[in-house]
Amino acid sequence: MSMTAVLLTLILTLFVALCAFMQRRLSYWRRHGIAHDKPNWLLGNLAGIQRTVSFADISRNIYLKYKGTGPFCGFYFFLRPAVVLLDVDLIKNVLIKDFVNFADRGMFNNERDDPLTGHLFLLDGHKWRSLRGKLSSTFSSGKMKFMFPTIVEVTHNLVDVLGEQLRVDNVVELKEILARFTTDVIGKVAFGIACNSLRDPEAEFRIMGRRSFSEERHGPVVSGFLHSFPNLARRLRMRSINDDISDFFMRIVRETVEYREQNNIKCNDFMSILIDLRNDKKLRGEHGEEKCLTMAEMAAQTFVFFIAGFETSSTTMSFALYEMALQPQLQERLRREVLHTFAKHNNEFTYECLQEMQYMDQVVAETLRKYTVVPQLNRQALSDYPVPGHPNYVIKKGMTVLIPSVGVHYDPDIYPNPDHWDPDRFTPEKRQLRETVEWLPFGEGPRNCIGQRFGRMQIRIGLAHLLRKYRFKVCHKTETPLKMNVKSFLVNTLNGIYLRVEELETKN
Repeated sequence: MSMTAVLLTLILTLFVALCAFMQRRLSYWRRHGIAHDKPNWLLGNLAGIQRTVSFADISRNIYLKYKGTGPFCGFYFFLRPAVVLLDVDLIKNVLIKDFVNFADRGMFNNERDDPLTGHLFLLDGHKWRSLRGKLSSTFSSGKMKFMFPTIVEVTHNLVDVLGEQLRVDNVVELKEILARFTTDVIGKVAFGIACNSLRDPEAEFRIMGRRSFSEERHGPVVSGFLHSFPNLARRLRMRSINDDISDFFMRIVRETVEYREQNNIKCNDFMSILIDLRNDKKLRGEHGEEKCLTMAEMAAQTFVFFIAGFETSSTTMSFALYEMALQPQLQERLRREVLHTFAKHNNEFTYECLQEMQYMDQVVAETLRKYTVVPQLNRQALSDYPVPGHPNYVIKKGMTVLIPSVGVHYDPDIYPNPDHWDPDRFTPEKRQLRETVEWLPFGEGPRNCIGQRFGRMQIRIGLAHLLRKYRFKVCHKTETPLKMNVKSFLVNTLNGIYLRVEELETKN
């Protein structure tokens, strides 16, 4: 047999083997008799993503389509068989009651070659537990009170910059200016750096934050491989974050640490806690040995704090103002509460003000329900898990578990008329009637969002100061309904959110 024939035979054999592997993997749910949608040969049940359907729509549609057919339905996350939870009791088991079996996310990370992926959101196992325990103190009530004046200071700058913009044009694109606001807040409390992006839209931090969400290192084929085979991708030393973005955050953290240590600067912020973990061996290794936090690990934690803190908070603020512009009577209701609270505290905004603004809390909660920024939660089964009460349903060891937060938030049995924005869904009385896992913008259980207190605090501070000074109205550039960006995993608009802004007379 000629060399050409041998080579062709080898290629054909590999091709047939690959086809057989993919056929078996993509027939998993059919063979097990579990309801599911027919998968695409490469993207699984994500075939419409980045073209016509957003990730949030896929998650919501699957939940609403199969709810009632069983405790979960089948799903193909690229080439990985996964389960989508459909039952509130099962969601509670996975996130809380049986958390020990679902503590991991099972998502791609590669600390060695892609250091910024070694952050708390992606880590699993002992390393996640150890780091989570040490970082939790960063977001305690005491730390929130310490960070509060810094956020208020940046908020005053936001109010001033918006006022200056109104002198040029009273139609304002809110999404970008609020992203610059939250960028400045996170830069200050995480890095101790004045980013100045409110004054300079092209500030380096703002550019890098924007690029972190808009630029992907890989196309859909390679990204599908990363998500389908994270362990193999790690062994192949693959990376997911662009080099210049990684280099920027590594440099900023290194320079900040060196400057603070050389000048003996002590601050009560996120960076200082990371420096303590680096210098004082406060972490424990898997075998109980003392460990220091490396510079790369510090950079990873500040990176996720930065990108999670500025993007989710700014979009939530934008959506809240948009909805209140559509329903001005609700905007006036919240403004009255804000003005009353300011007056009660001698026209100064204190930390106690946050606890007193009940309707503000309802507005934020309802906005996070309707615009679920992170539409889905990921977990991974550490061992086989027979679903209680359903003997034919077993979540196999290593399988990805998807909790469709956006599906739960749009379930009409939980939230009637779910497309309507109504903050009165979240009165204290109505909250008591619902399970905690029926509101999941920050997750639930031991692996909920560590920074949710901080995020909600900066949202409420920002909205309070804006509503005290300005009124927001729809205008000729306002999209109704909003067009959503189908290429973004996070819930976000395709275009800006434009509103007419009018300055109010205030008594100071």
